[in-house]
Amino acid sequence: MKTETQEHPYGPAVAKLIDEFARLPGIGRKSAERLTNHVLSSSLEEANGLADAIRSVKTSVKRCSMCFNLTEDTLCRICRDPRRDQHVVCVVEQPRDVVALESSAAYSGLYHVLGGRIAPLEGVGPEDLTIHQLVHRVRKQGITELVMATNPTLEGDGTALFITNLLQNDNVRI
Repeated sequence: MKTETQEHPYGPAVAKLIDEFARLPGIGRKSAERLTNHVLSSSLEEANGLADAIRSVKTSVKRCSMCFNLTEDTLCRICRDPRRDQHVVCVVEQPRDVVALESSAAYSGLYHVLGGRIAPLEGVGPEDLTIHQLVHRVRKQGITELVMATNPTLEGDGTALFITNLLQNDNVRI
């Protein structure tokens, strides 16, 4: 059986790029085709710039060793900032949540990125997240307050409750 890649009228290279774009979240087949057409109409320099940026992100970006936010260093910019309140940690699901909260400029503490939320129906349990590291951090680094900023969904609320229960005997305000 032939795949779409083999049957595309412009050949396998164009079909492969459409297929790769279509694998991105929120990108359907039509959007993938538009993106492919944009790349094709771009200069070689622009297309190489996009490819280089993707390659660079994959080789240089990693998780902060303390909060699990995205960074190119061992510690992210927020964890390195001595002006931040070192005793308050805002718990979020994803790095994009840190970006959203930082854009408000209303919070001056640190963060902890869980890497998702507990979702048993999707096969995601507490062991798949950075919950153990959060508990260790609270107990070893003198964290006095946690701000639970998980998403207001069944899974997000369940994750917050799970963490609250783990820390119920610790001296931390949640």
